[in-house]
Order: sequence, then C-alpha cells, then structure tokens
Amino acid sequence: MTVERITVLGGGTMGNGIAHVCAQAGRKVTLVDMNQDLLEKALGTIFKNMDRQVKKEIISAGEKEEAVGRISTATSIEDGIAEAQLVVEAVPEKLELKESIFTELDEKAPADAILATNTSSISITEIAAFTKRPEKVIGMHFMNPVPMMKLVEVIRGLATDDETTQTVMDLSVELGKTPVEVNDFPGFVSNRVLLPMINEAIFALMEGVAEAEAIDTVMKLGMAHPMGPLALADLIGLDVCLSILEVLHRDIGDDRYRPCPLLRKYVAAGWLGRKSGRGFFGYDR
Repeated sequence: MTVERITVLGGGTMGNGIAHVCAQAGRKVTLVDMNQDLLEKALGTIFKNMDRQVKKEIISAGEKEEAVGRISTATSIEDGIAEAQLVVEAVPEKLELKESIFTELDEKAPADAILATNTSSISITEIAAFTKRPEKVIGMHFMNPVPMMKLVEVIRGLATDDETTQTVMDLSVELGKTPVEVNDFPGFVSNRVLLPMINEAIFALMEGVAEAEAIDTVMKLGMAHPMGPLALADLIGLDVCLSILEVLHRDIGDDRYRPCPLLRKYVAAGWLGRKSGRGFFGYDR
C-alpha cells in the first residue's frame, strides 16, 4: 500500500513536525486541531522551520513552496479524515483523550485507513482496543524535533497485522527516517531508557549533588551526549516527562520509575521547559 494522503491530529510541537516532514516528502497532509489559533501557530512554525532549511540549502525555495501547498487544515476530525489513508494522532499523553479520538476515528475514517499513534509510552494494544480494526492500529513514535531527528519507533500492538507494519516501515523510509520495530511494552525502547536517566538527573539536582548546568556538563563532556538530560527534559516538556514516568511507574510497577518530587513541583508551577519559557533553565519566548 502506498500512502499519499495523511491526516495529523494535533497542532502542537510533534503534530506540526510530523505534518512538515510528510508534506516535504510529497504527501498531501491535513493538520487537524480544534483550536484555530493553534493551527495558525503550527503553520507559522512549519513555515519558519522550512525557511531555515532553505537557508541551509537542505531544500530549495521552490520545494518549500510546493511542500507548504500540500498542507491544509481542519478544526474537526470528521472534516479532516474523509480521504485519509493514514491518520497519525499526536495529542497529549492522556489515555481518556486517546480513547475518545480513536473511537471517533474508527467510526469516521475510511475503512482501509491505518490509524497510527505518536504516543511515547501508552500501550498500542490498549489504544487499538478502542477500535473495531485493531489490525490497522500501530505506534509511529517520532522523535523531537521531528524535521531533524531520524528515528521512528514502529510499535506493533497485539493484533497489528504484517501489511500495516510494512506500510508504516516503508513510509518512514520515504519520509527520510530510519524505522526501528519494537515491541509493545511501556515506554517502548526510547523512553524506557531515556526517562529514568532524566529522572535521576532531576533527583541529583533536588538532592544538591550539583547545579543544573554542572549536571548537564558532566553528561555532555563525560558521556558524549549532545545535550544534557535537564536541557533535554526542557525540550521535551516537563509535563510530558512526568506523564511518561507516571505510565512507566504504573504499568511496570517498579519504583525506579517513580517521578522525582522536584519534577512534580515544576510542573505544578507551570515551569514546563522551553514551551513555557522556564524549566530547569530559562528561555526567551
């Protein structure tokens, strides 16, 4: 199956990044969000990021205009999925929200459409159970920032069939990504390994082992990480980090995934990282 028409649900950081790479790869994309202001902001981000690519000579000005022309928007799922061959859900990590979305997608999306989720931690099998087409439900976990990062974790649910998996693997390559198939366990591979490291860095900060800049410098210079764990948490979003750790802690049942109290405190204060202008470090907005 060749995928030419893609609908992306959610105009946030991940959603606009996924729409960007799909349009740049020649696909017709509909970006859906109920918030019109967020849609306009998402389009602005896509234009800005493509302008950067033009300046770096990654794409030409003409290619940018063609890609932008492939993107349309909608403020309801029903209006955005009529012709979709693939739907990629990229909304916040809340199971009840995904349940509502996948129930509606199952009712209104074309019968042969693949329903993918960009979830970073929630069970694909559990999400697929909200539909009557579990064989066509799959995880397609992009990394942030989507236009730059090459990896896509492709996660099969218990019922995901071979055709769906192969279609998503092939599409990922056509988007310029490297797909890696992983099994349906909490956090998959990326966040099962990454989030405990970030969480431990936050514990080190809370316990006064070192200041934030020092912790990140140790990991960058001592472990050859391109970005320190606290700066990376700010990039991901501290609320997202907390949600993932809560899923890991609940579903695996091991206290090594217990979210650091300092992380909870920052999220409660609205210090969410780059998107709020303040996290473990300060940012201009």
